[in-house]
Amino acid sequence: MSWGTELWDQFDSLDKHTQWGIDFLERYAKFVKERIEIEQNYAKQLRNLVKKYCPKRSSKDEEPRFTSCIAFFNILNELNDYAGQREVVAEEMAHRVYGELMRYAHDLKTERKMHLQEGRKAQQYLDMCWKQMDNSKKKFERECREAEKAQQSYERLDNDTNATKADVEKQLQEMDERRTIKLSECYRGFADSERKVIPIISKCLEGMILAAKSVDERRDSQMVVDSFKSGFEPPGDFPFEDYSQHIYRTVSDGTISASKQESGKVDAKTTVGKAKGKLWLFGKKPKGPALEDFSHLPPEQRRKKLQQRIDELNRELQKESDQKEALNKMKDVYEKNPQMGDPGSLQPKLAETMNNIDRLRMEIHKNEAWLSEVEGKTGGRGDRRHSSDINHLVTQGRESPEGSYTDDANQEVRGPPQQHGHHNEFDDEFEDDDPLPAIGHCKAIYPFDGHNEGTLAMKEGEVLYIIEEDKGDGWTRARRQNGEEGYVPTSYIDVTLEKNSKGAVTYI
Repeated sequence: MSWGTELWDQFDSLDKHTQWGIDFLERYAKFVKERIEIEQNYAKQLRNLVKKYCPKRSSKDEEPRFTSCIAFFNILNELNDYAGQREVVAEEMAHRVYGELMRYAHDLKTERKMHLQEGRKAQQYLDMCWKQMDNSKKKFERECREAEKAQQSYERLDNDTNATKADVEKQLQEMDERRTIKLSECYRGFADSERKVIPIISKCLEGMILAAKSVDERRDSQMVVDSFKSGFEPPGDFPFEDYSQHIYRTVSDGTISASKQESGKVDAKTTVGKAKGKLWLFGKKPKGPALEDFSHLPPEQRRKKLQQRIDELNRELQKESDQKEALNKMKDVYEKNPQMGDPGSLQPKLAETMNNIDRLRMEIHKNEAWLSEVEGKTGGRGDRRHSSDINHLVTQGRESPEGSYTDDANQEVRGPPQQHGHHNEFDDEFEDDDPLPAIGHCKAIYPFDGHNEGTLAMKEGEVLYIIEEDKGDGWTRARRQNGEEGYVPTSYIDVTLEKNSKGAVTYI
């Protein structure tokens, strides 16, 4: 079988076929290129995903403790390795398949162009020969004398090997067969590129499964308890007052009577609604400034914070002590060998280190005193809470109609009173007889005129009682000793809150 003999008159068809073969080769190279881009983008997106969900921790942050977090971090690491293997696949394809295909396609185009040029030249030469033969015949007819010469020229041209395309077509056949063999090799390389990384990918997936199995929900739940346990005992039942039967106060059985008097109908929801702005058991934690002694935290959390701070101060003290020892050794060396340095140059640094050591010791002593205080008071807090509930048996009970909650009546955050259609003299008498308890005191730093309605004028240096903290609007509610109340600017006063009035609330 030879294209030169079998397809001697199909030169144009061979031209189209060889061009189709090269186009097919380039199309497959384009497919490989797009597959490489998909692999690279896939690996890039996987790495971005790992980077997005990988925790960003500073040097001071603690390592993750929850097994679910550790398992998730292991999954992220395995996924990052998986992305690396996808990049290996893309690089292998680009090196072994795509680059080789592009070089080979370029060589095929050059070789085909050369063969086609040779074929066209042979065709032109053949056409020219046919024209010469035709002219020879015509001359033979016209000139008998030249018949012998024309016959000889005809025979010479007919026997000339350069006047055929068989060799060119045979070369085109060899080129197309080599193209087919190259495609077969590229097919195998395409499959081998991914088959090599299958074991590593399997290990990555097994690592993900092991990380998922390492999740311990009981351990994580215990860590949540250890992290957020306040140390308080659960609150007991709070007695309610029933004002619908008599004008004077009477303690009920823990429920609010729904009976109404004919002269003045007082709704139970309206009466109990006097408990304004309670702290909610499942509500948001009120925003306030973090105190140095962490007294704004529950006892258990405060103890942990203080212990953590004491440990940090001890580490800093150890560093300063080591630095002091090193400076003393250096000073001794300088004193023994003056040519190495001046001992007096180390004196300022030694003095600074000594000051730091004294400061750290004072801080440690102060924090240890606070820690001893919170450890000594944790046991008796339940009794103090019960005593506080009995002393402040008013409508600001442990629960409001909306379900608000607080451990200490002095900690209640009051909002604007609710508006009801039934307002009578009993409400006025109730509010006048039950003023808000003081939760601390303040000293005026600057004088304030207090011309606006609801404000309280004060003089510089005047001491007032605090009955309601700043809720973030820049105003604090205060009271004079004569009972006059009003709001004063928070920035004009120096506030001191009583520790026993900061009743802790457990926030979920």
